[in-house]
Amino acid sequence: MSTSTGYGGRFALVSQRLPKHEIAGLAGTSFKHQHLPAILADDTPGGFFEVHAENYMGAGGPPHAALTRIREDFPVSLHGVCMSIGGPQPLDKTHLARFKDLVDRYEPALVSEHLAWSTHETTFYNDLLPLPYTEATAARVADHIDEVQEMIGRRLLLENPSTYVTFRESTMSETAFIRKLVKRTGCGLLLDVNNVFVSATNHGYSALDYLSDFPLEHVGEIHLAGHAEQQDDEGELLLVDSHDGPVADAVWKLYEMVIARTGLIPTLIEWDSAIPDWPVLKREATAAQRILDRHAQVASREKFRASA
Repeated sequence: MSTSTGYGGRFALVSQRLPKHEIAGLAGTSFKHQHLPAILADDTPGGFFEVHAENYMGAGGPPHAALTRIREDFPVSLHGVCMSIGGPQPLDKTHLARFKDLVDRYEPALVSEHLAWSTHETTFYNDLLPLPYTEATAARVADHIDEVQEMIGRRLLLENPSTYVTFRESTMSETAFIRKLVKRTGCGLLLDVNNVFVSATNHGYSALDYLSDFPLEHVGEIHLAGHAEQQDDEGELLLVDSHDGPVADAVWKLYEMVIARTGLIPTLIEWDSAIPDWPVLKREATAAQRILDRHAQVASREKFRASA
């Protein structure tokens, strides 16, 4: 069944098929194939798993066998990292078609990509690069989002970036830019709380002010991850979104504030480098689940009092 989005975007129809599993209020983790035996042997493995789309764009083989097995028992979130939605060039049609094939094959509960670019002409950069926040950039990115949503037949969640430089050409804030994209395309948002903390620290602004201006009502998924501390050329603190360790205490505090405002949103622990054993990754997801459960209980009590 398809229905109008109700937004001013140029794509008119979005699939409203319900996911195989409901994931509201669940915490999950990145799926790593080496964890499959431990996950299957775990009596309480967790809520859902997220995979990078580009790792599954081959026709078959062990990656697909492992993901197919996981999909039998758990919801899956599909997270793209190479679409280059923010780039100046047209989207790669072959890549987009493969992305759609994965959506059709696994029917993920959530589908997301990054507000970033990673290609220039025939060169691919193994990074998620920032873009200037201008009207011209917003129009181009909106076109790309529309193209992806029309291709996959459903709403895309767009992730806020972690950034290390800003552009003099920018004419609006990142949050204003993101709100403009939501209004024009009807896309949803993936709020990466660690990215907010990293960018705020690197650029010297308030993470709380950023979140206060962020369109939280459109967030469909939250990411949490670890970051690394380095120094820039002037010896100042520089945070890097490294995904190679546990979530920092400051990020957990921001997350609690967000959940208190938004209610229960599926939350994903990202850990993509220096990958630990399964119990370590599961422990991070369990910490997020406790926060979600605590706020669910508070909401339930408030609802009961209101109806009494």
